[in-house]
Amino acid sequence: MLPMFLAVVDQTIVATALPAIAASTGQIERAPWVVIAYLIAATVAAPVYGRLGDAFGRRRLLLVALGVFLVTSLLCAAAPTIETLALARVLQGLGGGGLMTLSQALVGEAVPPRERARYQGWLAGVAVTANSFGPVVGGVLTEHFGWRSIFLVNLPIAVLAMGLVLRLPVRKVERTAWASDPLGLILFAAFVTTTLLSLEQVQRANFSALPFAAALLAAAALSLVLLILQERRTPSPLIPLGLLKQPAIWRADAMAAFHGGALVSLITFLPVYLGVVRGASPSTMGLVLVPLTIGIGTGSLLTGRLMASTGYTTVFPSIGLGLAAVNLVVLAIFANDLSITALGGMMFWNGACMGTVMAVVQVTVQSAAGPGRLGEAAGSVQFSRSIGAGLGTAVIATLLFGWLALHNPEALAVFSGLAQRGRDAAASLPPERLAAVQGDIRDAFRVVFLGIAGFTLGGLALALTNPLRRI
Repeated sequence: MLPMFLAVVDQTIVATALPAIAASTGQIERAPWVVIAYLIAATVAAPVYGRLGDAFGRRRLLLVALGVFLVTSLLCAAAPTIETLALARVLQGLGGGGLMTLSQALVGEAVPPRERARYQGWLAGVAVTANSFGPVVGGVLTEHFGWRSIFLVNLPIAVLAMGLVLRLPVRKVERTAWASDPLGLILFAAFVTTTLLSLEQVQRANFSALPFAAALLAAAALSLVLLILQERRTPSPLIPLGLLKQPAIWRADAMAAFHGGALVSLITFLPVYLGVVRGASPSTMGLVLVPLTIGIGTGSLLTGRLMASTGYTTVFPSIGLGLAAVNLVVLAIFANDLSITALGGMMFWNGACMGTVMAVVQVTVQSAAGPGRLGEAAGSVQFSRSIGAGLGTAVIATLLFGWLALHNPEALAVFSGLAQRGRDAAASLPPERLAAVQGDIRDAFRVVFLGIAGFTLGGLALALTNPLRRI
């Protein structure tokens, strides 16, 4: 649980420290690279560690990943410029990707299939808690101790995690053969990098960025085609195409992608809605997200226990995602009429329903993959969730900005001002024009919530058609 917490919290803890980092280095335009660099490296590293862990031992590779993470956290804290910090974040992501994948795989190695569900429920709760915990802790540490403290706080946790991992028994388990696949790794890194960078461009409210985003997407598509051709002919492929051909595994991975898109989009755009449409303060935004986090943790733990006691798997996300879709449709229709307290209650319910997915996905792919390929299976889930989260937020951002641009270009400009400067950005508009703009922005967020509901329905369809229904 500690390695998983470290890996996930470092994806988000930097967000609230970016202004301080930019002020310290004097390069605000390059500050987002501190986040993007980690995300790209961790996404690339996740399946690589899974493959290496299956071949050389998952406990050993987890210790390596923790060591990399610890050393690079020191490098991040000592970075004198934004460029060196971004480079250190790349190296830190190469450790973080291993922490996420190997934590999941070691549970599969140490625990029988039926019992895995309970432990995967705990890991899922930790991951979501860390996602929400990161920005809060990042803000507090930056305000009181400076931005470098957000990296130094990793050190004692990483040391404790290494001590706990050393206590794990060395198990005799089936190992897979290993042969290097450098061309596959290069093509895979090219695919991940161009995909995530193109999605980052799409999320901007700037149509001039779209040609560059389209070029990156074309490069990503070419990299993917070449990667598939390479992995089909190499004797020891980096990407487990054989595993991904199994219906239980590819449907579970796709469900993880849809779930990641829905969850991260909701966490990203709900605070924007509260700030722009409702005029909520940052503290209120955070308070509304807390029930969502608690709900996901509750749903994950309950699902894990029910899976362990009954052996059933996909029935839980089939019910949960269906209820979540209904909840999001209700939110799209009635969000403007609900109090903040009612919104918090809906977020708890939505979180509990969406919490039925994560443990089911991991247990499904690990059971289908078998004991010798647990790392590859866990890596495929982590990769799918990361790509799904990036693609999902890009799609929802495109829906939001596209709706505003098509229906009222003035509303798009006002929206950008409200998101950055609050209510003062619209103070100069006449009352009738302000009312029209606010109406268009409210309608745009209805489209946003309906789009997120669409992701949950995609996950529901995959849960209903997954052939592995019981373990």
